[in-house]
Amino acid sequence: MGLEKLHPFDAGKWGKVINFLKEEKLLSDSMLVEAREASEEDLLVVHTRRYLNELKRKVLRPLRTQTGGTIMAGKLAVERGWAINVGGGFHHCSSDRGGGFCAYADITLAIKFLFERVEGVSRATIIDLDAHQGNGHERDFMGDRRVYIMDVYNRHIYPGDRLAKQAIRRKVELEWGTEDDEYLSKVERNVERALREQPPDVVVYNAGTDILEGDRLGGLSISPAGIVKRDELVFRVVRAHHIPILMVTSGGYQKRTARIIADSILNLHDLGLIGPESPSLSTRNSDTPLLPVTVP
Repeated sequence: MGLEKLHPFDAGKWGKVINFLKEEKLLSDSMLVEAREASEEDLLVVHTRRYLNELKRKVLRPLRTQTGGTIMAGKLAVERGWAINVGGGFHHCSSDRGGGFCAYADITLAIKFLFERVEGVSRATIIDLDAHQGNGHERDFMGDRRVYIMDVYNRHIYPGDRLAKQAIRRKVELEWGTEDDEYLSKVERNVERALREQPPDVVVYNAGTDILEGDRLGGLSISPAGIVKRDELVFRVVRAHHIPILMVTSGGYQKRTARIIADSILNLHDLGLIGPESPSLSTRNSDTPLLPVTVP
């Protein structure tokens, strides 16, 4: 049994993103480095042993590899200025419970590993732009002033976690069918304000594509071009502040999602917002790509 049988959408999107980037000559097989699967010891930095014991570990191995990729990409982002894990972003999972197809709290893990093991990282900002509220990392960092959370989401959909909302320092709640102009204006304005309000040592950007028009769970109406522009805005603002940024791709499982993610990464490269002076992209050469790679 694979992930496709547990998930109603296109669970193979990560491999498709890599294939598109290879077709565009941005990546080659020789540039891919396989991510290390997150070990139980790694996972216990955040998760309770009881929670881990309840999971079907064989089926969820690809998600543990994506989790390991997010941890690895966090370190690469600090070292090189940016990193992208083409996967990860399991923002509904917290230390003691999963939810919304999220089994491991990779965002929390990446930040805690940076705090504990990388010198000079003591404050982090999460910019969560998935269509859904990121209640997992919000529960994990409740009351932790080192972590500033900005969350932009459809206020009418899952999870509607009122307790977790208390952890959000910059909350932007959207209505059904929000379109490009309003959305992009709110994103740009609030990212800039968030970075000024509490300057971080690293930004974790949860770049969900379930904001795409036609996504039956996201309920927003952002065009493919709007998604590409959103990612550009976030990278442009964060990199202008000289802050390392780690991007994970999170939700969004329509058939055209992989092409949009690939187009966005290509746009970031073409604009010089990612590239040879700070080369790190996280992926894998299978249906669950997520490892670091060097971009020409």
